[in-house]
Amino acid sequence: MSLTADPGGEVTLETVRRIACALPGVEEGLSYGTAAFRVRKKFLARIHDSGEALVLKVDPAKRAVLMETDPVTFYITDHYANYPLVLVRLSTVSASELARLLEEAWRQEAPKRLVEAYAR
Repeated sequence: MSLTADPGGEVTLETVRRIACALPGVEEGLSYGTAAFRVRKKFLARIHDSGEALVLKVDPAKRAVLMETDPVTFYITDHYANYPLVLVRLSTVSASELARLLEEAWRQEAPKRLVEAYAR
């Protein structure tokens, strides 16, 4: 799987799609009218309505660290404050960091057998 951004350096929906769909069991669908990614019907991520960010499932403690260390890339709005989600600005996140974060979300939501098989 290529973890490089699309030409021009910016992470795009195609980059997100390539990374997410390379993980076992991940399927693309829609959520609130935008592209979304799930593993066995469990939400991982979706493109934000603005088209400029990814709504990503993340541990709340991890979210705080991400937002503190890189507030330009990671942020929330009041709407997401009470959910285990973070907004990821596509124009500033690297493809490799996004891949790491998507895999972490996948590992949290995927069935244990799927995760164990992937680790081999």
